Amino acid sequence: MPLKILILLLSLFCLTSSSVFAKTPIRLGVMAGGTLAWELAALKNLDLPEKTDFEIETITLADQQAGKIALLSGSVDIIISDWIWVSGMRSQGGDYSFYPYSTAAGGLLVTADSPIQTLADLEGKKLGIAGGELDKNWLMLQTLGLKQNLDFNKPQNIVYAAPPLLNQQLAEQRIDALLTYWQFAARLQAQGYRELLSGEQIIRELGITEAVPSLGYAFRAGWAEEHKAALLSFFKAADTARESLCSNEQAWDSIKPLTQAEAAEVQQHLRKRYCEGRITAWGEANRKAADQLYQLLHQLHNNKLTAKNPHLEDGTFWQAN
Repeated sequence: MPLKILILLLSLFCLTSSSVFAKTPIRLGVMAGGTLAWELAALKNLDLPEKTDFEIETITLADQQAGKIALLSGSVDIIISDWIWVSGMRSQGGDYSFYPYSTAAGGLLVTADSPIQTLADLEGKKLGIAGGELDKNWLMLQTLGLKQNLDFNKPQNIVYAAPPLLNQQLAEQRIDALLTYWQFAARLQAQGYRELLSGEQIIRELGITEAVPSLGYAFRAGWAEEHKAALLSFFKAADTARESLCSNEQAWDSIKPLTQAEAAEVQQHLRKRYCEGRITAWGEANRKAADQLYQLLHQLHNNKLTAKNPHLEDGTFWQAN
């Protein structure tokens, strides 16, 4: 065989081989202290990326708002966000979809010796709210209150602030109760504060029996379809990493520094709440439950959270099939 032909054949073989074995890059927007960072570290410790058809590139985000901007601008492929936001983007013509990540929601907490025992006891009390007036947990709590003929949304009784500041105000008894994110709720419980209701319990009290995700992966649907195999492979690997954190002590110990919690009791509560939020089932019943919750939230605050559409936009939840 002539040398030139041999060289050409070898070159073609190398090009074909590199294209066959090239991994799909997935740019993930990750908050430094978020649970996705825990899972990526666990995934790396398990050497799973070496055995998969995707390659992860992480882009550090300051907060969830920065993540939304990054996704909208095309700087990242995936962020952790909310299905209501995804539905809102679709209502404006955006090609975005959502895949469930966690059911872990917020918590309503009081001091250990607080006389508050039921929602009815909250009336007339000062309530701290993390996340602002359109926070989903806050809207769910208001909806549950209205269902029981209780009105919590009285401006003179509401304090909106960042979670650390609200923690301090609760400790100083400047507020009577605090509705905050699950990570902060877990830390407070470890310090002896009492959880009156979790976000998941609020959903059940609203009559919704199926699990509803609080957060999930948000991405462009078109991008997901183009990279379906790699994306499904990533979801499977992430599930494996998540399971290892909940069942393997060595795996959990390896990511403890990322929790930014030194006390063993705090770590225990964080792990418990994190693992309780694992998605164990996801199907049509869960999607209908999310739409049911959406319809309830749609009735509050002049539709500021849900816009004009009384139902979730079609395609909000990504389906691989």
